[in-house]
Amino acid sequence: MPRQARLDIPGALHHIMVRGINKTDIFSDDQDRTRFLERLGVTMTEGQCTVYAWVLMSNHIHILFKSGKYGISSVMRKLLSWYAQYYNRRHKRTGHLFENRYKSIICDEDNYLLALVRYIHLNPVRAGIVKTIEELNIYPWCGHRTIVGNATCPWMDAEYVLAQFGSTSQKNIQPYYAFMLEGVGQGRIKELTGGGLLRSQGGWSQVQSMQRRGQKEDFDERILGGRDFVHAIMKEAGGNQLRQVKAKELGKTIHEIIEEECKKQGISVIELQTGGKRRAVSDTRARIAVRGRVELGLTAAAIARHVGVNTSAVTRAIERMERGNDNR
Repeated sequence: MPRQARLDIPGALHHIMVRGINKTDIFSDDQDRTRFLERLGVTMTEGQCTVYAWVLMSNHIHILFKSGKYGISSVMRKLLSWYAQYYNRRHKRTGHLFENRYKSIICDEDNYLLALVRYIHLNPVRAGIVKTIEELNIYPWCGHRTIVGNATCPWMDAEYVLAQFGSTSQKNIQPYYAFMLEGVGQGRIKELTGGGLLRSQGGWSQVQSMQRRGQKEDFDERILGGRDFVHAIMKEAGGNQLRQVKAKELGKTIHEIIEEECKKQGISVIELQTGGKRRAVSDTRARIAVRGRVELGLTAAAIARHVGVNTSAVTRAIERMERGNDNR
């Protein structure tokens, strides 16, 4: 069965899970962990993302964050490709470091934010790396330490997490702390990390009840939330698909947009598609990228194949155009 395309919706809450290839370690020592966190901070800040929870385990990573207006794809690509190159260079190795595809789940913030913060931050306790919450309070490779005020992390919004308990001050962490203590004995919670039907319907008992009634519900393994939330996310995600269908019905293609924009600006298609760097060519390429995304619902990677630059360059071009529009 083919894998579903990743849902990438700007402004959504995403639970990201990254694993080492063949379950191998992705950190060899504290220097590796420190460099990864430095890069995580840079990429999250540049991508205008807000982090609520994170943990670095020996062979996998959890990050819970709200994506910025450019979504998660470019952010995760920058983070993982940079770290893989750094790690291979430092440890004189070659080949892939991570599994080919990281897992991304869009989550219903109202119902699952706190459960996910707790689940992610208790990973070191469940794994036996630390034995108590007191030890977790000073454990450096987990966001819990920041929430309880024992570390600073400018790219993590600890105050927002505490605000869910009625306090925005790290001087009053008792409600959060009690919540964490309640979760210590819970073990692994499958609905938070896998099993789309379970996630979308609220647990295995609910699924069994539905099956006994012969009831069918919409669900999606890429989404953690109830029926209404799943519908809302799929409706938003379907916007790109709908634009592609409408464009196809109208006979509009990326090639026609390229020809229209090149003719309008008086430049040749060949210069554009062979990586021309003149300002007029770069500006035209940016306009094509924006139209390709808005009118056709194409990804940056799909557009890049037609305009003579790589995916990152297309993403930067779109960002530059949108910043220009915001400043008008």
